[in-house]
Amino acid sequence: MTRGPTLPAHRSPYLPTPLDAFNLAPADEARALLTRCLGSGRWADRLAEHRPYPDLGALLAAADEAAYDLSRAELAEALAGESLPRLPQGTYSAAHTALDAAHAAYEARFGHVFVISPGDAPPEELPDRVLEGIRSRLTNDPDDERVVVAEELRGLARYRLAVHLGGSGCRTTSDYAPRPRA
Repeated sequence: MTRGPTLPAHRSPYLPTPLDAFNLAPADEARALLTRCLGSGRWADRLAEHRPYPDLGALLAAADEAAYDLSRAELAEALAGESLPRLPQGTYSAAHTALDAAHAAYEARFGHVFVISPGDAPPEELPDRVLEGIRSRLTNDPDDERVVVAEELRGLARYRLAVHLGGSGCRTTSDYAPRPRA
């Protein structure tokens, strides 16, 4: 008598999410991921120490709360790790020229790279969003701009966390990735 094929081994229907992996990762790995989202050591330490997070919403709320407490020096640390967003392929050279001039004016005025959170803007709208943001923010005084920068950094951190830990369906971070750390 022949027997049928053996049944495959039972597999758990539970598949770990990126957030599960983050919650279970060693502290130094969690901090490394966090500093790719916002280049502040204290911010990354605070979030890593408070793991596990029950869901992405709880992590994002904790990230916001931790970012509100950043000092001027910690904001400067985070800004030092930022770079200009890459423009989508096919962006006209005139747009590059206009953005290069606007970035130079912004950096001359405020002493750091321009940062802006992507929000829900599609990548093809990036050049217009950045140029409009720079032009409108060049009129800010340094103290007002510091407040705006802190808010934009919080938004960038939330965006990057959602991309890294939100699972499938998230947009790539290539346009809003911070400068790699040495």
